[in-house]
Amino acid sequence: MPAIRNSGALALGGIVLAAVLTVIGHAGVSDLDPVSLTVSDYAVSDSGEIIHIAMLLLAAASAVLIPTLGRLSPPGGPRSVTATTDGVAGRRGRAAEWLLAVWAGGLLVSGLVPTNPPGTEMDTAAYVHRYASVVAFLALPIAGWLLAARLPAGTRAGRWLRALTVTSLLLAVAMAWSAYPGDRAYYGLIERALIVAEVGLLTVVAAYSSSWSISWRPASVTEPERLG
Repeated sequence: MPAIRNSGALALGGIVLAAVLTVIGHAGVSDLDPVSLTVSDYAVSDSGEIIHIAMLLLAAASAVLIPTLGRLSPPGGPRSVTATTDGVAGRRGRAAEWLLAVWAGGLLVSGLVPTNPPGTEMDTAAYVHRYASVVAFLALPIAGWLLAARLPAGTRAGRWLRALTVTSLLLAVAMAWSAYPGDRAYYGLIERALIVAEVGLLTVVAAYSSSWSISWRPASVTEPERLG
């Protein structure tokens, strides 16, 4: 479906541009330590405003993908077989759409509501920023796992989604450890690894939507989905 592929391609462009802007935002800051300080700490530096723009752009790229999750169908004309959706798969799909919306909304709030500068006491805005980020970081990997469950067994996209989901959740646990008993050891480094994993997950979803030829919806038992 051209509209779905166009949405996927648009989302991919937004993801790439957001990544470039984030790198530029880091390059403009020389007096902060990326190993211990978060991306949000860089975003409130004198030259870090571009990182907030990157967050908003990534939120927009994610929002573009939400409508595609329920409409993807296998392209290819007569060789493709329309997929059917049972009750469980339908609920998983709707849950994945909502979770992707939560991720996009969390990014939007994080981009609009900055945290406090490093070394200062947290205010209300900083707490809003923190918990919006936490909710977003947890929502996306769960959405990725649900989407992977809707793909035919053994597909490359499914394997990548599951691997990136597990990686993201393990890194989230590592961040929680660092934030409390770990005395924030390597906190910034762990957060950046988590961001890379989750943006990678989002990239797989966007790439699948833009160019791959398999439906998100499970194939019918009586009409198996054909590949190629």
